[in-house]
This record gives sequence, structure tokens and C-alpha cells, in this order.
Amino acid sequence: MANNISEEQIRQTLKKVRHPEINLTLMELGMIDDITISEEKIIITMALPFLEIPIKDYLVHSVHEAVTKFGMEIELKLTEMNREQRNIFMTMSQESWIG
Repeated sequence: MANNISEEQIRQTLKKVRHPEINLTLMELGMIDDITISEEKIIITMALPFLEIPIKDYLVHSVHEAVTKFGMEIELKLTEMNREQRNIFMTMSQESWIG
């Protein structure tokens, strides 16, 4: 089944997943680090500004829900953003509230 699904299809799907508190998508915010498609599953690595944020479960559910349409098992790995990623994330989130 993985032969029919491309990383680009998954990225296009995830471009529609919006952050609930920021007027941007998870892709725009740099939160989707990596996508791997194996024979059995889709593996997505999502970077959070901090691992223990109150909306973590919501974000995980949102990503999982978006890619279930591909009919494969989904593994979501969580990582913490490095300082540079976090600075970009924070700047974008602040700008999205202004604009």
C-alpha cells in the first residue's frame, strides 16, 4: 500500500492542519520535521517548542486524524525544537497575532 502514497501527498494533507492557538498551520510553523513511509506505516516526527505543552495531545490527535485517510498505521514521534527552531516558531506565532 505504501507504493501508492507519497511523502508529498502526506505533506499536502498536513498543510491543512492548523495550530489551534496560532493562525498558521503546523507545516508553516516548522513543527513537522520528518515524514517516512515504510511498508506498514507512516512515521511522522513532530517538533514541539517544549515537550510538555498543554495542547500536545490535541496536536498529536490533529496530525493523526489528518493522515488516517491513507489507511496505514501511523507512528508519531515527538521531539523538542532546538533553540533556533523555537525562536523561529515564537517569532512566527507573535507575527500571526499581529497580522
